[in-house]
Amino acid sequence: MLLTDTLSSQILFLACVFYTYALLLRVLLSAGLHRRTRILTAFVLFDWILLQGLLSWNGIYSNYPQAMPPYLLLFAVFPCVLVILVLMLSPSGRRFQNSLSQDTLVLIHTVRIPVEFGLYLLYRHQLVPQLMTFEGRNFDILAGLSALLMFGLLRTRRLNRMLLIGWNVIGLVLLLNIVVHGLLSAPSPIQQLAFDQPNVALLHFPYALLPAFIVPVVLWAHLSSLRLAFRQGDPQHTLT
Repeated sequence: MLLTDTLSSQILFLACVFYTYALLLRVLLSAGLHRRTRILTAFVLFDWILLQGLLSWNGIYSNYPQAMPPYLLLFAVFPCVLVILVLMLSPSGRRFQNSLSQDTLVLIHTVRIPVEFGLYLLYRHQLVPQLMTFEGRNFDILAGLSALLMFGLLRTRRLNRMLLIGWNVIGLVLLLNIVVHGLLSAPSPIQQLAFDQPNVALLHFPYALLPAFIVPVVLWAHLSSLRLAFRQGDPQHTLT
């Protein structure tokens, strides 16, 4: 049944957040990290979700739309990008990623399915522009649906390296597409799109957790999967 009220939209987005968090915990388990490290990382991730929830709940992002740089970028997106860079470039970060499994990384992308339905509901409530939905310029749901197929192929060892690389590249393009449209349609000094219906939802709780948590996790999962594919060759070697 189609969800028709904003409370249901909020519940759906919160479910997406904690589904992503649960998958990250699965990543930590698959990496074989020390128990103390897993627990500490789980607490840090939860604290980040809590911090971003409090910031958006108290209007830090929505009350100052003309701040430059936009507060959502400054306090949410930029720190996540920095963490991703550290994981990708530092010796300890590379060792961590070398221990990951491809199927766990691919499974993360299934969160893009409910997220896209959530964005559609927000459009129905006139909280995001149509261009951010699958009725507009957002085709990200295809990455989520195809992730189910990719996960099945990985589990049955029927996925070759080039297909995995190609899927990740296409997934990154789809992600970049919606990120750019979301950024340029949000009320801010750099807004270029959707002036008739700006992207106001993602400045509020709990929707701010999409750019502040879910999108960075999806981005990191793509980059890590690509790194493993290029480094190890046959993806079946990284199955749990």
